[in-house]
Amino acid sequence: MKKLIINADDFGYSRSVNYGIIDAHQLGILTSATLMTNMPGAGHAAELAKANPSLGVGVHLVLTCGKPLLKHHKTIADMNGNFRRLDYYKGAFTIDLDEVYEEWKAQIEKFLSFGLIPTHLDSHHHIHSFGNIPEVFLTLAKEYRLPVRGNIPKDWMDTARQKGIKTTDYFCYQIETVLKDHTLEQLFENYDSIEIMTHPAYLDKSVIANSSYAYPRVDELEMLIHPELVRKVKSFTDIKLATYRDI
Repeated sequence: MKKLIINADDFGYSRSVNYGIIDAHQLGILTSATLMTNMPGAGHAAELAKANPSLGVGVHLVLTCGKPLLKHHKTIADMNGNFRRLDYYKGAFTIDLDEVYEEWKAQIEKFLSFGLIPTHLDSHHHIHSFGNIPEVFLTLAKEYRLPVRGNIPKDWMDTARQKGIKTTDYFCYQIETVLKDHTLEQLFENYDSIEIMTHPAYLDKSVIANSSYAYPRVDELEMLIHPELVRKVKSFTDIKLATYRDI
């Protein structure tokens, strides 16, 4: 049976994001989410996760949003104690990878402190794929024995497989292009497991004011719970809606 994981990033960003993710799971075809443990809605997201055990929940490692959990960083935080913005990492950058390791380990440990067992690791803004940061990402995946989102450069992905780290056969960024036509069926002709990334949410002031990706979240939520699409995806006889627990 082929496996389809539909993951919602940004669980824990805010209460409105959290409720959107839970509705996408309860009313639609969302199977998985990844939780930002450093954000204001993290505790609320953890409670919702406990109340919805069929939702697979992993850790959305953060380096570009909000404040770090640890306060001693010198290279991954600015003068105000906030994480550096994504633009900092789009050119040449210098950071202490030990700081990344310590911070991300703290984020994973906070996730565990909620009484949750993570299904996998990915990261906010795909920061785990920048520069040499995949080295830290894979070290933690190996340490905690967790699958990972497979959108890191091929040489790092080869390293992950050599280390026995699991991932899906294919990762898809665009929900619209895959679910609206027959692209999904065509992809499954070549792959046995696929993750589709999504960002369903309701909007509140924090999302509108701080996220560069705001209003499309509502469209994605509408798509994930749309009766026609739900029927279509659930009607596949050879494709199973899955989580990272299943790979």
